[in-house]
Amino acid sequence: MNVAAPRSALMRGVYTGYMLMFFFYLVAPLIAAGIFAFNDSQFPALPWKGFTLGWFFGDEKPVIGMFNDRRLMRGLMNSAYIGVIVSALSVFVGTCNAFLFERKNFPFKSLLYVLMILPLVIPGVIVGISILVFASMVANGVSATTGMDWGFLRPGTLLVIFGQFSFLVTITTLVIAARLRKFDLALEEAALNLGASRLRVLMTVTLPYLMPALFSAFVVAFLVSFENFNTTLMLVGSDAPLTITMYDRMVKSGSTPVLNAVSVFLMVGSGLLALLSVLVQREKKGS
Repeated sequence: MNVAAPRSALMRGVYTGYMLMFFFYLVAPLIAAGIFAFNDSQFPALPWKGFTLGWFFGDEKPVIGMFNDRRLMRGLMNSAYIGVIVSALSVFVGTCNAFLFERKNFPFKSLLYVLMILPLVIPGVIVGISILVFASMVANGVSATTGMDWGFLRPGTLLVIFGQFSFLVTITTLVIAARLRKFDLALEEAALNLGASRLRVLMTVTLPYLMPALFSAFVVAFLVSFENFNTTLMLVGSDAPLTITMYDRMVKSGSTPVLNAVSVFLMVGSGLLALLSVLVQREKKGS
């Protein structure tokens, strides 16, 4: 018997009401953003003035859709570019970290593990400021000593990648390590006994087993990178990603339906990627 289930009709009603209210609280803002993205009005507010796709595809003022807004598209491309690079780097390093923490014993292992987790609990603004200060200190020191200008350590895309990598690598490490922990070492031992080299065992036995976790870690890292704001804001240069572009647009022009259209596009894209990640991780029964 499920002791956690409500037994009386009153408790079942309270439980059902609570669940409905909770999920309505989560979904209502997203539904509102979606509705106003299709409202034929200059403002994201009621009353409803008719259905339109102008905020997505409009090409004449005052209705310039997101796909014809050069600044928004440039921000979208910057976010995708940064997301792919930082996610690939995080998955690679996260895989190395997973093997290190799951397969090896070394002094201060627990301490290093805690240090690896630390970026997840530190506010993103603090992470961004810390990286900015450190990078500026190094760049200024090199400039004062050698006269060389290390511009790549100034606010810009590279620093954004460094900043996001500092916490995304922790996420990918945890995801991949959880999968690696379930791996049967006897499979590797059998392959080694049959004459396979360690590199061949890694490429043909271990990594194929880890592939669902590698893909899921990449998707999670990409989504977190794409929506990151706090850390990115501290490190961004002239090539602003989409979140910063949207924030700057809202500060200068206020909330407009085109931002709702971008939100709908991101919700659909994020949902599809998350669904794909779930499908990739799903294993056949008995595997």
